[in-house]
Amino acid sequence: MRSGGCLSYLVGCPETCAAVLIDPELSQSERYLALAAKLGVRFQYLIDTHTHADHFSAARELARRLGVPSVMHRASLAPYVDVRVDDGETIIAGHLRLRVLHTPGHTDDAISLLLPDRVFTGDTLLRLGTGRTDLPTGNPEALYDSLFGKLLCLDDSLQVFPGHNYKGTPVTTIGQEKTDNPRLRHHERDAFVAQMQALRIDLPDHLTEALRTNRTGGKTVAQLLDEAARRIAFMSMDEVRQRVTEQDPELIVLDVRERDAYLAGHIPSARHIPRGQLELRVDKELPDPTARILLYCEFGKISTLAAAMLRTLGYTRAVALDGGMRAWREAGYPLETPAPS
Repeated sequence: MRSGGCLSYLVGCPETCAAVLIDPELSQSERYLALAAKLGVRFQYLIDTHTHADHFSAARELARRLGVPSVMHRASLAPYVDVRVDDGETIIAGHLRLRVLHTPGHTDDAISLLLPDRVFTGDTLLRLGTGRTDLPTGNPEALYDSLFGKLLCLDDSLQVFPGHNYKGTPVTTIGQEKTDNPRLRHHERDAFVAQMQALRIDLPDHLTEALRTNRTGGKTVAQLLDEAARRIAFMSMDEVRQRVTEQDPELIVLDVRERDAYLAGHIPSARHIPRGQLELRVDKELPDPTARILLYCEFGKISTLAAAMLRTLGYTRAVALDGGMRAWREAGYPLETPAPS
């Protein structure tokens, strides 16, 4: 299963309907569950082949939802891992036997998973490429050992299933990688290491956030927004405009942007409390917890979080603008600016 250039794998046992999910990506969680239901299989393990720096792992979230153990190498820093494995051990799901190979280099906790006809190589060996070694815990010497001392010693007929395939390269075998992979033409350690150190590859998007969440089990910003959005309701811009025009006495419009943005132009009659001061000022400035409060910000994200926070505090009618001030301005809706002092 593909998400951008990232690949995940559902591997099932048809006799027992047991399955494992390898390198699940957070945004594809519902897709994995739908596919498992369609195939009639149940996940026994959720496996990350390494600590990902380019996407958010779904292992922790799916493990919590399904009551299924997550698996990583013992070197992983992630505190949520249930089963920590090491080189030469086996993961059993039904009749499946996945042998663990510790293949560090891209990261220090990288593993590959061996089946009789294929090997899942994570980011260690890619199709006609290799994983990079310039990210945290990467090591070109270790990658050389993992490639030339382990993966390339496997049977030439084994199919290679990597963690990335950016160019849509067809399935290869270990034998094909030996002959055709340009990164593997340097058989001497020093030459291979020099080649890896000379690479200049752009850093992944969301690198810091991905490492933070995948190493600690913390939440992504997108998760926080999704959770907040599920706890509140929204009001459309057309609805807000109509109520503002009619001067609806029951609706309090609250701008949670910074003061300069508010002064530059805001929804008519809107009050102003910056998001960073909201918890400290809300009781004094909005004493009625039954009031209907419409919050907005520039793009709609901060106001969503703020509305969810107000509901947590007991303001059960707090809602957020479906959109933000940018969309409001672009729609040509009315603006108000304070009179010059």
